[in-house]
Amino acid sequence: MLYLTREEERMLGGEEGPAVAKSMELLVALGEVFGAERLVPVESAHISGVSYKNLGDAGLDFLEEQAGLGARARVRATLNPAGMDLDLWREMGVPEAFAEKQLRVIQAFEGMGVELTCTCTPYLVGHVPRPGSQVAWAESSAVAFSNSVLGARTNRESGPTSIASAVTGRAALYGYRLEESRLPGKVVEVEAELGTRLEYSALGYLTGELLGTTVPYFKGIENPGLESLKALGAACATSGGISLYHIEGVTSEVARIPSEALRGLERFSVEGADLAEAASALSSGVDDPVVCLGCPHCSLEELREAAGLLRGKTLRRRLWVFTSRGVHREAERRGYVAAVEEAGGRVLRDTCMVVAPLREMGWREAATNSYKCAQYLSDMGIAVRLGTVAELVEAAAG
Repeated sequence: MLYLTREEERMLGGEEGPAVAKSMELLVALGEVFGAERLVPVESAHISGVSYKNLGDAGLDFLEEQAGLGARARVRATLNPAGMDLDLWREMGVPEAFAEKQLRVIQAFEGMGVELTCTCTPYLVGHVPRPGSQVAWAESSAVAFSNSVLGARTNRESGPTSIASAVTGRAALYGYRLEESRLPGKVVEVEAELGTRLEYSALGYLTGELLGTTVPYFKGIENPGLESLKALGAACATSGGISLYHIEGVTSEVARIPSEALRGLERFSVEGADLAEAASALSSGVDDPVVCLGCPHCSLEELREAAGLLRGKTLRRRLWVFTSRGVHREAERRGYVAAVEEAGGRVLRDTCMVVAPLREMGWREAATNSYKCAQYLSDMGIAVRLGTVAELVEAAAG
């Protein structure tokens, strides 16, 4: 039986309006399905299901209905990428009919008081939960980063449940919100040398394939940067649905894991040859790919790196870099955007290759340094080649 406070009962009973009542109904039903004893206050939400490509007309109708009923975020709420750059969609080749409905989606979220961040990396634009805080995030790579690196607590929410949590300030207390669910289930001994973000992405992809949704405990990873952790978590979440990982000596909760919790756990070893095999399995032959970087969205450091590699070069192929508006502003100020675009590339905001209507835009081949991107694009029927950023830039310059 799910316990509700008096305030929560009032919300469920409609005393705070129909939108709040509908959101509470969803959260209560979810809690009962997963055996939660109560709801818990959340400090923030990050909402997925923003691209019209994924939502369709039914999703758009739902959002406009919620906004019309008076749904308003009572905690900080940020937004995942849309299906297009909200300003440069014509340049991207997005059909006008798609753009019109995508803008309606954005207007609905704006009416709910959601921040129009349109990024899968909200932690790069100031949305950084405190360690131990309860949040309701619904983007697989952001969930992995928030749980693992930041030490916040969230399940892998859906678009509707993250909206419900934003509107009510509540979430059902189960899963990764509980201490016992955050313990590792298997050990991954990393014997491969990890030098590039592509290799971290490969490790994550292999781990997801091996472990499914089990929490991994990595041994043998030393001094990974933010961008490497971002790539690792995104790939873990893509191939296996992993929402939390631990790295010995690195991530925020390792010190709290009792030594006995690791005893007897099944162990897997990952060597350099395993990473190479993963790349071979996911890559295919391409003749004229669009080179795309930014899945998850590029950080300022990744834009600096791309700019440095592109200075003095002239691109023969399209190179699109995806990032958030917040990162774009600073990258523009530092000259990184100009360096990419002077070489013939484009730096786009609000969207990414995974949620854009690529087939309608004429894409048939792509090249990327992200296993998440490669998997999603392959699922769309687009041929993909994997490579490091340096390799991809060199190939695009030809």
